[in-house]
Amino acid sequence: MKQVTIKDVARAAGVSYSTVSRAMSGSPGISEKTRARIVQLCEEMNYTANAVARSMVMKSTKLLGLIVTDISNPFMSELAYYIDGQARARGYNIVLCNSLRSLEQERGLFELMISRKVDGVILLPAESESYSTLGALLPRIPTVFLGENLKDAPESYVAVDNYRGAYMGVEYLYKLGHRRILYFGKRRGSSTHQLRSDGYHAACEAYGLTPRCLNNTFMSTSIKYGYQLAQQLFAQPMDYTAIFAATDTNALGIIQAAEERGIRIPEDLSLLGFDNIRDGALPRIGLTTVEQPKKLLASMAVDSLLDKIENEQSGYAHRILTPSVVERSTCRAIEE
Repeated sequence: MKQVTIKDVARAAGVSYSTVSRAMSGSPGISEKTRARIVQLCEEMNYTANAVARSMVMKSTKLLGLIVTDISNPFMSELAYYIDGQARARGYNIVLCNSLRSLEQERGLFELMISRKVDGVILLPAESESYSTLGALLPRIPTVFLGENLKDAPESYVAVDNYRGAYMGVEYLYKLGHRRILYFGKRRGSSTHQLRSDGYHAACEAYGLTPRCLNNTFMSTSIKYGYQLAQQLFAQPMDYTAIFAATDTNALGIIQAAEERGIRIPEDLSLLGFDNIRDGALPRIGLTTVEQPKKLLASMAVDSLLDKIENEQSGYAHRILTPSVVERSTCRAIEE
């Protein structure tokens, strides 16, 4: 079947193809009667504008790249959902890719975004080294890092104050009477996890608590690996009254392992997560957690990126949001 071109539409409408182009793009100088007739003809003839050709003329594809580490992670999928909505509201579409926490794959995807002429990239880094490994490519395309605090790096990023969030989590459990709080699931190679661990240790020091930590020996923070790590933990005597999980997905794995062991939450053990994913709010789970405001993170990331795209002299911006504790039913007050 022959593809209908803009010249075919112009011939049928009895106008120049530049008139068709202006009518389709909403440009002024075209009467509403003519515009309506051209739009109707385009629908009848199944004409679809050539996005590639349009982008060459407009110097914009109206596409934004979004590189996440793993879209199967509930936090990532929720964040991607909000980013897509924010981008569409601003007239852009999203090209989504997974780096799978591979620096090599992340670099390849970043180069792909450049070759596909997306207008800009929002990147959830694979590792703490992502900024340095992508350094030579960053000047070639507007980029905003999301979720990682790059501190003084001259590149835009939007992140939650992970240090403060972990500190707040310990503070919350302390006020419930807990003095033996285990920190569960720090993953190596992640500045996010390092900041959360640092916040936990700082709060322990401030409140006179002995730090108790179980690091994540896996490269994933999924429910599956949280469950496996919790199985190892629960095989030993419990010398703690509360677990502060580094992520909600880890916390869900802990709930599964605890149920199998006959450990009641919160009667026998209080549990606090971090992220506030949707599954944590389900009635039979009711996970108390430190919330990352995902919708606000998405909005600020998109706004920051479009500012860089539309204003080449905008420089860079560091935006750090304050988390909050969402109380549900997995933590209880105790007396020691």
